Amino acid sequence: MLANFNFRIIFEYLPIFLEGLRNTFFISLVAIFLALIVGIIACACRLSKFKTLKYIAIAYIELMRSTPLLVQIYFFYFGLPSLHIMIPEIETGIFALMLNSGAYIAEIVRAGINSVDNGQMEAGISSGLSYLQIMRYIVLPQALGVTVPPLLGQAIVLVKDSALLSLISVPELTRSGQIMTSERFMPTEAFFTVTFFYLCLYFCLKSLADWSQKKLIFREAY
Repeated sequence: MLANFNFRIIFEYLPIFLEGLRNTFFISLVAIFLALIVGIIACACRLSKFKTLKYIAIAYIELMRSTPLLVQIYFFYFGLPSLHIMIPEIETGIFALMLNSGAYIAEIVRAGINSVDNGQMEAGISSGLSYLQIMRYIVLPQALGVTVPPLLGQAIVLVKDSALLSLISVPELTRSGQIMTSERFMPTEAFFTVTFFYLCLYFCLKSLADWSQKKLIFREAY
């Protein structure tokens, strides 16, 4: 296999792959940051006592989780222009990834909050703390240890899901492999390179997840 493997072509297209890697990193970083905000808001609405907010949050979470991400991407890419809302491809991809991951993050945060014993909430109330103080000083610090590992796992999933944006011509990493394949018809070299860069991103995020988990375990033990 390596005897017929053309490394020269890979180095020739390396600037395109590096641009795709940069775009993948940028799209993933912005999307996960916005998804965190959306997920926390959706979680707060779902836990709210106001039924209207609660049902809106439930509808959003269930809709995003029950439909394929590719369908959502196509819906925003082809549907928004029909409503005379013109958004560039990269912004459309970020928007779709944000809404999709935001629904999963909302459930992760909700599970972390629900994992805290109700007795601690009652103890906070009996101590005269307000609801916001109880969430800030009692619930959220404990929920953090539960939610950080799955949140980083969701970030890894988002990076891999960003490959679907190549189907709407977003110049990310997978799209770079498609360009090389269409121009030189060397899919083995093209997607070997794509796989290599995705593995680099994966192991960077996995190392971050392992490091954060060790820090959290150390804090709990301390």
